[in-house]
Amino acid sequence: MSALLQPDLGPARSVFAHDLLAGLRQRRKSLSPKYFYDERGSALFDLICDLDEYYPTRTEMALLRRHAADMADKIGPHADIVEFGAGSLHKIRLLLPALQAPTRFLPLDISAEHLHRQAATLRADFPGLAVQPLAGDFSGPMSLAPLAPGAARRVGFFPGSSLGNFNPAEALAFLRQCASLLAGGGLLIGIDLVKHPDRLHRAYNDAAGVTAAFNKNVLLRANHELDADFDLDAFDHYAYYHPGLQRIEMHLLSRKAQRVHVCGEAVDFAQGESIHTENSYKFTVPGFQALALQAGLLPAAVWCDEEALFSLHWLVAPPDPV
Repeated sequence: MSALLQPDLGPARSVFAHDLLAGLRQRRKSLSPKYFYDERGSALFDLICDLDEYYPTRTEMALLRRHAADMADKIGPHADIVEFGAGSLHKIRLLLPALQAPTRFLPLDISAEHLHRQAATLRADFPGLAVQPLAGDFSGPMSLAPLAPGAARRVGFFPGSSLGNFNPAEALAFLRQCASLLAGGGLLIGIDLVKHPDRLHRAYNDAAGVTAAFNKNVLLRANHELDADFDLDAFDHYAYYHPGLQRIEMHLLSRKAQRVHVCGEAVDFAQGESIHTENSYKFTVPGFQALALQAGLLPAAVWCDEEALFSLHWLVAPPDPV
């Protein structure tokens, strides 16, 4: 299975240690949101998806239920399906019954234990489908093995608006890579839309504090895996919408001047200094379609809810990328 997708990760803990220390050494401290997703982080994100305040998941799932047949028609028969950032595999379950004889399903996620457990459940529920989970990081270079025997095309599935976690240059690079890897097929992708900041603030600052626990989990993970000594009570979750950049920013704010140790290295925080842990960019439909075209993908269909909160896009990947 590892031959299907081969990002050059190296030992996972060494990569986490390198990236965390590199981020903490910056003048403006930061860390990639991909490190949220250990076993506990993945479980917390599943809880976030069920919150009343968090509209993206239920809105996207409603779109999948309503339009699965139309989406399956665009995807076509005998497709090799690759899901990026597959998580708990809830959304593919809404699409699979409508698909016409898919040849294989390749869910990819950075949280290996969570992924393999969910893949085993999916395999039991869809016994005729070849399910081959791939643990890895799709934010960097990827390579895919040839199509499964009998497959007509390769199709990417990237629900959940996770493209918004990339900065604009990274998002363009990811989509360009999809145009190449999925040539002759296409990409079905979820995109969160620009909306009133009040709606966004509620979604990322839920009353139950689940998003705060999810944000702080990266510190707990560092304590467990990297011999760090973060005091979680000494950091506050802080999330806000930046209208000029059309993105939610998530931070961990230091409540006091303090010194933390990571892998034996001392890291000083001033009171009010933050670790920038996540961006979540929001798009307009025309803005995202322009980005897709720039990447060599051809916008062919879009599905939106009545409130224009969320969108799903079908993008065609030409045999020879544009």
